[in-house]
Amino acid sequence: MSIIRYSAAAIQVDLQNPERRGQIADKVSRMLALIDQAVAGYAPFLPVKLLVFPEFAHAAPIYPEAALLLRHLTVEVPNEHTERYAQKAAELGVYIQTGTFLEEDPAWPGKVFNTTCLIGPEGLLFRYRKVNPWLPFEVHSSPHDLEGYQEELFPVAKTPIGNLGAAICYDWLFPEALRQLAKNGAEVLLRVSAYMDPWGATPPMDWWTVVNRCRALENLCYVVASNQAASQERYPPFSWPGGSMIVDFDGRVLAQADPGPGTKIVVAPIDLSALRHERASRSGHAMLAHLRTEAYPVYRSSIYPPGGPS
Repeated sequence: MSIIRYSAAAIQVDLQNPERRGQIADKVSRMLALIDQAVAGYAPFLPVKLLVFPEFAHAAPIYPEAALLLRHLTVEVPNEHTERYAQKAAELGVYIQTGTFLEEDPAWPGKVFNTTCLIGPEGLLFRYRKVNPWLPFEVHSSPHDLEGYQEELFPVAKTPIGNLGAAICYDWLFPEALRQLAKNGAEVLLRVSAYMDPWGATPPMDWWTVVNRCRALENLCYVVASNQAASQERYPPFSWPGGSMIVDFDGRVLAQADPGPGTKIVVAPIDLSALRHERASRSGHAMLAHLRTEAYPVYRSSIYPPGGPS
């Protein structure tokens, strides 16, 4: 049975970046405590049923080579940490879009994926591996580039709180990534991000807010966007502006954290009945229905070829 109206929480964190995988568990404990706080704190109002954490919430790629990340920081998925999230999701009846893991997979030796997981009371619903690493700095592999990769690049989970799809940080600079999630059925787009200054949440650029609002309105989707908020000394060399936010399907900002570092919980309502009514009834600004796919020959040939260097 669908839950038509509920609250979502975008939770940004200011935590020390680990140097070894054994330090990840302490960060998970902190995020589980934040889930408890968000759910309990807003229980007297519209209940929180969806919680989203930022990119690099578990570990950032502090080593310049994939081999060093594999030695010190990567984990397989699922793992002990996803099990802890699953226990919390079942206990509270919520859905959790985890911060990213640096993932290793025996099926792809030597490769590192930047991976976020959607976890609900049912367990692990999907893992999303970042399709567009932030080149040239990120040494992760894109699943798009791996010959023989068969998993869905843009998975969407059908849940009682709506159809949920996630993408990570730089993915959102590519309208195609979020359009594919929407065409795969997503109603709520979840942004797991580590947007740094000067492209963050303040003028004169404010790419963070501009892109979140645009992806929402052009896909007629809610956006729940959690951004990394670590102070500069925790995740050098960049400063991380937070500004986590929730946007409705017409691009209205429903709630946003003041820009700047610091752990914060941002909560706003998700109204599935309103979204579904608009998708079913409107004929104006119905971009998903008005998309003239044949008009864009740019997509008829490869630009960044599959099977190329990761």
